[in-house]
Amino acid sequence: MQKKKLIKILAISFGGLAVLAGGLILIKSLISSKNTENVTYTVNKEVYENVIEISGTVAAAQEQTLQALSDGTVLAVYVQAGDKVKKGDVILQLDDTTEQYNLAKHDYDMATTRISGSERELKLMETQRLSLVQKIADRQVVATFDGVIADLDVAVGDSLEAKDTVGTLVNVDYLTAEVEIAEADVQKLQIGQKVSFTFSALSNETIEGYVTGWPAIGEVTSRGATVVNAKVRIDDYPEGILPNFSFTGKIELSPTEENLVVSRYAIAYDSDGQAYVQLAKTGETKNVSVQRYGSDYVKILEGLKGGEILKQLTKPKSSGWNKNQGGPGMPGGAPAGGNGGFGGGAGGPPPGM
Repeated sequence: MQKKKLIKILAISFGGLAVLAGGLILIKSLISSKNTENVTYTVNKEVYENVIEISGTVAAAQEQTLQALSDGTVLAVYVQAGDKVKKGDVILQLDDTTEQYNLAKHDYDMATTRISGSERELKLMETQRLSLVQKIADRQVVATFDGVIADLDVAVGDSLEAKDTVGTLVNVDYLTAEVEIAEADVQKLQIGQKVSFTFSALSNETIEGYVTGWPAIGEVTSRGATVVNAKVRIDDYPEGILPNFSFTGKIELSPTEENLVVSRYAIAYDSDGQAYVQLAKTGETKNVSVQRYGSDYVKILEGLKGGEILKQLTKPKSSGWNKNQGGPGMPGGAPAGGNGGFGGGAGGPPPGM
C-alpha cells in the first residue's frame, strides 16, 4: 500500500515538473518573440577607401636660386620681384670693365699673331679667348628657364661675392612634391594614380593631382623605416596655393566604394529563397538583394536606399557564421559573394546555404 502511494506521489511530481518545464519554455518563447519584435536595425551607408595616406610640402615645377658667379659690384638690375622672364634673360649685371678690357686686348694680340705668329700659337690663343668670354658671361645672372621672379634682394651698387644669393626664380605652371611611401605599399603604386590634396590654406576644398613616378631605390629614414620617395604633381590649383605650402593627401589605389550595410538579423528569406526585410515604421515588407559582409552584416545590393529602420526578422544562433570571418573594411576580410542574413530564426537561411 505504501509502495503504491509512493509511486503515485512520484508520478504527480514528475507531472508537475513537466508542466513547469512546459510553462518555462512557453514563457521563454514569448519573451524571445517579444524581444525580436522590439529590436530594430538601421541601414547605414559605409564608405570604403583603398588609399595610401601622404603628407608633405609642394614645390614649384622648377626653381632657380639666383646667385652671383663671381665677385663684383652690381652695375644694373633689370627686373623686380613678380616680373615674368624668359630663358636667357639677364636679371642683373656686375661690373665687367676689366673682363671686357682683357678680351679686347686678347683680340688685338690674336690679330697680331695671325700676321707674324705660328699656327700653333694662334690655336692656343683661340682657346684662351673662350675662357675670357666665359668670364664676361659670369658677370651676369641669367634666367635658365621661363618663370617668375619670386623674390629679389639686390640693388645697383651692391658689392657681391661669388655664390651670394640674391633671389629666386620659379616656374609655377604646376606644383610637385615628394612623399614617403612605405616599402609594403610601393608595389601598389601606378603612374597616373589619382591623388587628393588638402591644404590648411584652403578650408573644405580638395585639389586633385596624380602620381608621376618613383625611384628604383628606397631610403632609410632617421626613424629606421624603409621608404620610397614618390613624386606627385598638381597641374590645376587655385592662386591661394604657393610653393612650400604643406598638405595632407591620399593616393587612390582604387575608386571609393559606398555600401549599404545592415545587420544580417534584419534579413529573412521566403520559401523561394528571396531575401526580404520589414520596415519598422509601416510594417511593409520589401524584397532585397544582399551579399554577406563579415560575420554579422550584409550589403544591400538592391531594394533600399539607406537610412531605413528595419525590424529584426532572424535571431542570433551560436551555429551562425564563423566569427573569424569578416568582410571588406571589417576584421577578417571574408570573401565577397554569397547571400547573407542566414543563421536561424524566422525565415531561416536561403535554400542551399
